[in-house]
Amino acid sequence: MFRGALREISRYPSAIFGLLVIFALIAVSVYTVITLPYHEAIRLWRGGEEIWGDNPRLAWPAWINYFVKDKRPLTQKRTSQDPGVERHQEKVDEGLWVDDVVYTFEYTADTFPQELTVTLYSEYKTKAPYVSISIERPDGKVIRLANLAVEGGKRVYRLEQDEKLHRKLRLPEHVSTIVGVFAEDPFVEDPRPLKGTYVLRLEGSRFEEDSTLESKAVLYGTVYGWAGTDHLRRDLSIALLWGTPIALSFGLVAAVGTTVLTMIISAVGVWYGGWVDSLIQRITEVNLVLPVLPILIMIGVFYTRSLWAMLGIIILLSIFGAGIKTYRAIFLQVKAQPYIEAARAYGASDWRIILFYMVPRIIPTLIPSLVTLIPSFVFLEASLAVLGLGDPVLPTWGKVIDEARVNGALYQGLYYWMLEPSFLLMVTGIGFAMLGFSLDRIFNPRLREL
Repeated sequence: MFRGALREISRYPSAIFGLLVIFALIAVSVYTVITLPYHEAIRLWRGGEEIWGDNPRLAWPAWINYFVKDKRPLTQKRTSQDPGVERHQEKVDEGLWVDDVVYTFEYTADTFPQELTVTLYSEYKTKAPYVSISIERPDGKVIRLANLAVEGGKRVYRLEQDEKLHRKLRLPEHVSTIVGVFAEDPFVEDPRPLKGTYVLRLEGSRFEEDSTLESKAVLYGTVYGWAGTDHLRRDLSIALLWGTPIALSFGLVAAVGTTVLTMIISAVGVWYGGWVDSLIQRITEVNLVLPVLPILIMIGVFYTRSLWAMLGIIILLSIFGAGIKTYRAIFLQVKAQPYIEAARAYGASDWRIILFYMVPRIIPTLIPSLVTLIPSFVFLEASLAVLGLGDPVLPTWGKVIDEARVNGALYQGLYYWMLEPSFLLMVTGIGFAMLGFSLDRIFNPRLREL
């Protein structure tokens, strides 16, 4: 039987394509759960500057460089603990130690970097270390950036926010400080970045023998990873990857739970008849006029936005749907079959007849509708998230779309932020729909020649 079903499916290219898409989604889900555990994904997604501070903000995916003429820069990070970093420590006088660090950046992009930051860390008792920061451009020009006392154990210097340096370089108001430092000529109408080797020097002075001075320099690019970053510097690949198992599990549980329970309730009504059947039909008719989406919105606003609570409510509201009427018509025909009378004759119980004789009879017709129902629940979850009612903890595709919409991604030209999760939703819908329609033609003889 299984081989026969596979032979039937192989006759339809759309079914093969749908299966490949579904297998790919399942493979991504398994890979994600294994390589990025749930609690780690939640920790990363809810993290702040302490986790994502070294990522560029609103960076496009790195693969965009394959499709644009002007190549965009990647982020470069250096720390004083890196083995290849030049560092000089020496005691030069009583109560004075020099601690110099030299960072080298190779810049080959055709557009300007997003930002340059230097983070200084120190441990001391009474007198804070002092650091002088300068940068040497590929043309030999040296620009002194800042002189800082590393008080409080940590000090962050951001080049883009240095208004004093902006005035020192006598830059026009519309020219940023980062352009003034990295441009060949910042005063032309269309400045271009100066390519080559940039040398960032940190000349530190410590005034206590047991004090420490460490540093980190980050030259932020404008592209990052295969998915890019959002307004909080978070790697979007986390939400795109974890959105896959969440979407599949949500859609599958909702579809299976709704379909199976609807089928069993309908079979119970047909078998017992009388007031049981009438009660089920009246509940169904009342439920059909209830607005599901407004009810979910009210629950999300006044009670909870938990994804799994929403899942239970969706199943509860969908049990007494239009499927009750459809299954009832089928079960009325099944109930009149001779084998049902034979089962009653040898003493089979009511529930045995319902679960083992009536329900299995219509399972072949159930499979296509079950497959096509899964993406509808996936889209429902995404719709709730876009309305601002998504789970506040879980990283989902709908949550990414909602945050992109709220932060004006399309207006700022950050199309990747909106299109990546939308593309995954579209692929999921197409994969299940193509398989479902093909299965419908296989299990429904009237559609085989269409």
